[in-house]
Amino acid sequence: MLRRDAFRLPPHPASVPLARTRVHDHLSAWGHTADDGALDDTVLLVSELATNAIVHGYAGEGEFEVAVTVLADGACFIEVSDESPAEPQIRRPDACQDEHGRGLCLLDATAEAWGVWRRGG
Repeated sequence: MLRRDAFRLPPHPASVPLARTRVHDHLSAWGHTADDGALDDTVLLVSELATNAIVHGYAGEGEFEVAVTVLADGACFIEVSDESPAEPQIRRPDACQDEHGRGLCLLDATAEAWGVWRRGG
């Protein structure tokens, strides 16, 4: 059975904990537990991706969208989209040790796979 939830949030820092909480609550309700570690990793990545959408998307204009999908085998897909025409770029490797700007480095190190695609035309 496929389970999916998608929601839109304003590009404001207060939206990050809302995104985290909603994804955590849905994954928990759909049978994912903190025992396997994947739940915490997923919530961390949602936080990083939502922050990127706010900081690097069209800040102050429109909303960003978060979608969580769980397949029958338990695989989880997280999508975060914004209105920016620019694709996200991982910073140089030494920047991954910085206090800020590590979101995509964490994503690359934690997610089984990730990518970018454009919606629409």
